[in-house]
Amino acid sequence: QVQLVESGGGLVQPGGSLRLSCAASGSRFSLYHMGWYRQAPGKQRELVASVTPVGTTNYADAVKGRFTISRDNTKKMVYLQMNSLKPEDTAVYYCNRATVEYQLGWGQGTQVTVSS
Repeated sequence: QVQLVESGGGLVQPGGSLRLSCAASGSRFSLYHMGWYRQAPGKQRELVASVTPVGTTNYADAVKGRFTISRDNTKKMVYLQMNSLKPEDTAVYYCNRATVEYQLGWGQGTQVTVSS
């Protein structure tokens, strides 16, 4: 059984920072290309960052230069460091496999709200 549990969200002012964590179960975690997704109200879920099993990263243009994705295969964790946050970053953030054909069941996500 594979589980994904996101945490670390909260309310932050514009320009602030948050670090999200994703705890994953499953013996094959280290083989998965992992991603962070977000979904804002009324919008589609979008991939914002991904990291390969060996640490190669990719970012959506909207977050490039501000967000950093990383992973710890020993701990089966994926992280998203978010800096210089903007109101448009407000969304529920989820982690999952970045290869859509093999995505796991979605967790509950963690809410990020950027507001004054």
